[in-house]
Amino acid sequence: MNPNEAPRTRIRVGFNKLGPIRFISHRDLARIWERALRRSGLPVAQTEGFSPRAKLHFGLALATGYESDAEYLDVDFSVADMASHSVLDALQGTLPDGIGVIGAVLLDRSSTSLQQAVTCCDWDIELLDVASVDLGKWVEQVRAAATLMVTRERKGQQIISDLAPQVRALEVGEPTSRGVRLLATLGTQPRACRPTELLTAQEPHYRPVLVRRTRQWIEQDGARLEPLEVGAAPALHTGAGVQ
Repeated sequence: MNPNEAPRTRIRVGFNKLGPIRFISHRDLARIWERALRRSGLPVAQTEGFSPRAKLHFGLALATGYESDAEYLDVDFSVADMASHSVLDALQGTLPDGIGVIGAVLLDRSSTSLQQAVTCCDWDIELLDVASVDLGKWVEQVRAAATLMVTRERKGQQIISDLAPQVRALEVGEPTSRGVRLLATLGTQPRACRPTELLTAQEPHYRPVLVRRTRQWIEQDGARLEPLEVGAAPALHTGAGVQ
Protein backbone atom coordinates (compact mmCIF):
# COMPACT_ATOMS: atom_id res chain seq x y z
CA MET A 1 0.00 0.00 0.00
CA ASN A 2 1.32 3.44 -0.88
CA PRO A 3 2.03 5.27 2.43
CA ASN A 4 1.32 8.60 0.73
CA GLU A 5 -2.21 7.76 -0.35
CA ALA A 6 -5.18 9.44 1.30
CA PRO A 7 -5.57 8.22 4.90
CA ARG A 8 -8.55 6.01 5.54
CA THR A 9 -8.71 5.97 9.34
CA ARG A 10 -8.35 8.78 11.86
CA ILE A 11 -7.91 8.04 15.56
CA ARG A 12 -7.88 10.59 18.37
CA VAL A 13 -5.39 9.88 21.15
CA GLY A 14 -5.61 11.45 24.60
CA PHE A 15 -2.49 11.81 26.71
CA ASN A 16 -1.06 13.63 29.71
CA LYS A 17 2.12 15.66 30.12
CA LEU A 18 3.41 15.70 33.70
CA GLY A 19 6.60 16.43 35.59
CA PRO A 20 9.88 17.75 34.15
CA ILE A 21 8.84 17.01 30.56
CA ARG A 22 6.45 19.95 30.83
CA PHE A 23 9.41 22.18 29.96
CA ILE A 24 9.69 20.90 26.38
CA SER A 25 8.15 23.00 23.63
CA HIS A 26 5.11 22.11 21.53
CA ARG A 27 7.42 21.52 18.56
CA ASP A 28 9.57 19.10 20.56
CA LEU A 29 6.41 17.34 21.72
CA ALA A 30 5.42 16.81 18.09
CA ARG A 31 8.84 15.27 17.40
CA ILE A 32 8.43 12.92 20.37
CA TRP A 33 5.12 11.71 18.97
CA GLU A 34 6.56 11.23 15.50
CA ARG A 35 9.36 9.07 16.96
CA ALA A 36 6.95 7.13 19.17
CA LEU A 37 4.69 6.31 16.23
CA ARG A 38 7.67 5.20 14.13
CA ARG A 39 8.80 2.92 16.96
CA SER A 40 5.28 1.53 17.31
CA GLY A 41 5.31 0.19 13.74
CA LEU A 42 1.78 1.48 13.16
CA PRO A 43 0.78 2.28 9.54
CA VAL A 44 0.66 6.04 9.99
CA ALA A 45 -0.22 7.99 6.85
CA GLN A 46 2.52 10.26 5.49
CA THR A 47 2.50 13.62 3.78
CA GLU A 48 3.69 13.83 0.19
CA GLY A 49 6.82 15.61 -0.99
CA PHE A 50 10.59 15.37 -0.58
CA SER A 51 10.47 14.99 3.22
CA PRO A 52 7.31 13.08 4.15
CA ARG A 53 6.04 13.48 7.70
CA ALA A 54 3.48 11.63 9.76
CA LYS A 55 -0.01 13.08 9.40
CA LEU A 56 -0.64 14.31 12.94
CA HIS A 57 -3.16 16.95 13.97
CA PHE A 58 -2.61 18.43 17.41
CA GLY A 59 -5.14 20.32 19.47
CA LEU A 60 -4.59 23.55 21.36
CA ALA A 61 -0.90 24.09 22.05
CA LEU A 62 0.10 23.90 25.71
CA ALA A 63 2.45 26.62 26.93
CA THR A 64 5.95 25.48 27.83
CA GLY A 65 6.14 24.78 31.56
CA TYR A 66 2.47 23.81 31.93
CA GLU A 67 1.33 20.33 32.92
CA SER A 68 -1.76 18.66 31.51
CA ASP A 69 -4.12 15.80 32.21
CA ALA A 70 -5.95 16.39 28.94
CA GLU A 71 -3.93 16.67 25.72
CA TYR A 72 -5.07 15.30 22.37
CA LEU A 73 -3.88 14.62 18.85
CA ASP A 74 -5.56 13.08 15.82
CA VAL A 75 -3.52 10.54 13.87
CA ASP A 76 -4.25 9.52 10.26
CA PHE A 77 -3.60 5.91 9.26
CA SER A 78 -3.20 4.47 5.78
CA VAL A 79 -5.45 1.45 6.43
CA ALA A 80 -9.20 1.28 6.69
CA ASP A 81 -9.50 -1.06 9.65
CA MET A 82 -7.19 0.51 12.25
CA ALA A 83 -8.62 -0.15 15.72
CA SER A 84 -8.14 2.24 18.63
CA HIS A 85 -7.19 -0.55 21.05
CA SER A 86 -4.45 -1.64 18.64
CA VAL A 87 -3.03 1.87 18.76
CA LEU A 88 -2.96 1.81 22.55
CA ASP A 89 -1.24 -1.58 22.59
CA ALA A 90 1.37 -0.53 20.01
CA LEU A 91 2.26 2.64 21.92
CA GLN A 92 3.32 0.67 24.99
CA GLY A 93 6.90 1.61 25.87
CA THR A 94 7.36 4.13 23.05
CA LEU A 95 6.91 7.38 25.00
CA PRO A 96 9.24 9.01 27.54
CA ASP A 97 8.50 9.38 31.25
CA GLY A 98 5.92 12.06 31.86
CA ILE A 99 3.82 11.39 28.76
CA GLY A 100 1.15 8.75 29.19
CA VAL A 101 -1.66 7.74 26.83
CA ILE A 102 -5.04 7.86 28.57
CA GLY A 103 -7.32 6.70 25.76
CA ALA A 104 -8.10 6.59 22.07
CA VAL A 105 -11.21 6.76 19.90
CA LEU A 106 -12.03 6.20 16.25
CA LEU A 107 -13.16 9.41 14.57
CA ASP A 108 -15.56 10.11 11.78
CA ARG A 109 -13.49 11.66 8.98
CA SER A 110 -15.87 14.62 8.90
CA SER A 111 -15.17 15.48 12.55
CA THR A 112 -14.22 19.08 13.23
CA SER A 113 -10.56 19.65 14.03
CA LEU A 114 -9.55 19.97 17.66
CA GLN A 115 -8.41 23.55 17.10
CA GLN A 116 -11.92 24.53 16.03
CA ALA A 117 -13.98 22.16 18.17
CA VAL A 118 -12.63 22.87 21.66
CA THR A 119 -14.43 25.86 23.17
CA CYS A 120 -13.07 26.02 26.72
CA CYS A 121 -10.56 24.42 29.09
CA ASP A 122 -10.38 23.78 32.83
CA TRP A 123 -7.23 24.92 34.63
CA ASP A 124 -5.71 24.18 38.04
CA ILE A 125 -3.36 27.04 38.95
CA GLU A 126 -1.12 26.83 42.01
CA LEU A 127 0.08 30.05 43.63
CA LEU A 128 2.69 30.69 46.31
CA ASP A 129 2.85 33.45 48.92
CA VAL A 130 -0.88 34.15 48.68
CA ALA A 131 -3.43 33.79 51.47
CA SER A 132 -6.64 31.97 50.57
CA VAL A 133 -8.74 34.83 51.91
CA ASP A 134 -6.91 37.34 49.71
CA LEU A 135 -7.24 35.14 46.65
CA GLY A 136 -10.95 34.77 47.42
CA LYS A 137 -11.35 38.56 47.37
CA TRP A 138 -9.48 38.71 44.07
CA VAL A 139 -11.81 36.06 42.60
CA GLU A 140 -14.85 38.10 43.67
CA GLN A 141 -13.41 41.19 41.99
CA VAL A 142 -12.75 39.32 38.75
CA ARG A 143 -16.25 37.85 38.74
CA ALA A 144 -17.79 41.26 39.32
CA ALA A 145 -15.70 43.08 36.72
CA ALA A 146 -17.63 44.22 33.65
CA THR A 147 -14.42 44.13 31.61
CA LEU A 148 -10.96 42.62 32.06
CA MET A 149 -8.74 44.45 29.63
CA VAL A 150 -5.30 43.07 28.78
CA THR A 151 -2.72 43.99 26.16
CA ARG A 152 -1.56 41.21 23.90
CA GLU A 153 1.19 41.27 21.33
CA ARG A 154 0.37 39.67 18.00
CA LYS A 155 2.59 39.82 14.94
CA GLY A 156 4.50 42.73 16.42
CA GLN A 157 1.38 44.75 17.22
CA GLN A 158 -0.15 45.58 20.60
CA ILE A 159 -3.77 44.46 20.76
CA ILE A 160 -6.12 45.28 23.64
CA SER A 161 -8.58 42.50 24.47
CA ASP A 162 -11.36 41.98 26.99
CA LEU A 163 -11.01 38.66 28.85
CA ALA A 164 -14.27 38.96 30.79
CA PRO A 165 -16.37 36.94 28.29
CA GLN A 166 -13.73 34.20 28.36
CA VAL A 167 -13.86 33.61 32.13
CA ARG A 168 -16.52 30.87 32.34
CA ALA A 169 -15.89 29.86 35.96
CA LEU A 170 -13.48 30.87 38.72
CA GLU A 171 -13.04 29.72 42.31
CA VAL A 172 -10.47 29.06 45.01
CA GLY A 173 -9.60 25.37 45.26
CA GLU A 174 -8.42 23.26 48.16
CA PRO A 175 -4.86 24.28 49.10
CA THR A 176 -1.86 22.00 48.61
CA SER A 177 1.10 21.62 50.98
CA ARG A 178 2.86 24.32 48.95
CA GLY A 179 0.22 26.95 48.36
CA VAL A 180 -3.29 27.89 47.31
CA ARG A 181 -5.06 26.83 44.12
CA LEU A 182 -7.15 28.76 41.65
CA LEU A 183 -9.59 26.74 39.55
CA ALA A 184 -10.69 28.33 36.28
CA THR A 185 -12.65 27.49 33.16
CA LEU A 186 -11.44 29.72 30.33
CA GLY A 187 -12.77 30.08 26.81
CA THR A 188 -10.71 29.30 23.72
CA GLN A 189 -12.74 30.96 20.96
CA PRO A 190 -12.09 33.14 19.03
CA ARG A 191 -8.74 33.12 20.84
CA ALA A 192 -7.72 31.14 23.91
CA CYS A 193 -7.53 32.98 27.22
CA ARG A 194 -4.22 32.13 28.87
CA PRO A 195 -4.03 31.57 32.65
CA THR A 196 -1.11 33.99 32.88
CA GLU A 197 -3.24 36.69 31.22
CA LEU A 198 -6.05 36.10 33.68
CA LEU A 199 -3.66 36.50 36.62
CA THR A 200 -2.65 39.98 35.40
CA ALA A 201 -6.11 41.20 34.40
CA GLN A 202 -6.96 42.47 37.89
CA GLU A 203 -4.86 43.96 40.69
CA PRO A 204 -3.01 42.50 42.47
CA HIS A 205 -1.18 40.53 39.82
CA TYR A 206 -0.18 36.95 40.60
CA ARG A 207 2.47 34.61 39.23
CA PRO A 208 1.78 30.87 39.18
CA VAL A 209 4.21 28.25 40.44
CA LEU A 210 2.42 25.44 38.58
CA VAL A 211 -0.33 25.43 35.94
CA ARG A 212 -2.12 22.26 34.86
CA ARG A 213 -4.77 21.88 32.18
CA THR A 214 -7.25 19.37 33.59
CA ARG A 215 -9.97 19.25 30.92
CA GLN A 216 -10.72 20.36 27.38
CA TRP A 217 -14.36 20.76 26.41
CA ILE A 218 -16.35 20.59 23.17
CA GLU A 219 -19.83 22.10 23.43
CA GLN A 220 -22.49 20.47 21.24
CA ASP A 221 -26.26 20.95 21.39
CA GLY A 222 -26.12 22.28 24.93
CA ALA A 223 -23.88 19.44 26.17
CA ARG A 224 -20.25 19.69 27.20
CA LEU A 225 -18.14 16.75 26.00
CA GLU A 226 -14.49 15.83 26.28
CA PRO A 227 -12.65 15.23 22.98
CA LEU A 228 -12.59 11.45 23.48
CA GLU A 229 -16.38 11.44 23.80
CA VAL A 230 -17.12 12.77 20.31
CA GLY A 231 -15.69 9.95 18.22
CA ALA A 232 -17.57 7.53 16.01
CA ALA A 233 -16.91 4.63 18.41
CA PRO A 234 -15.83 4.55 22.07
CA ALA A 235 -12.36 3.28 22.91
CA LEU A 236 -10.46 2.02 25.88
CA HIS A 237 -9.51 4.45 28.61
CA THR A 238 -6.49 3.19 30.49
CA GLY A 239 -6.75 5.32 33.63
CA ALA A 240 -3.11 5.70 34.67
CA GLY A 241 -1.95 5.92 31.06
CA VAL A 242 0.26 4.03 28.66
CA GLN A 243 3.90 5.08 28.38
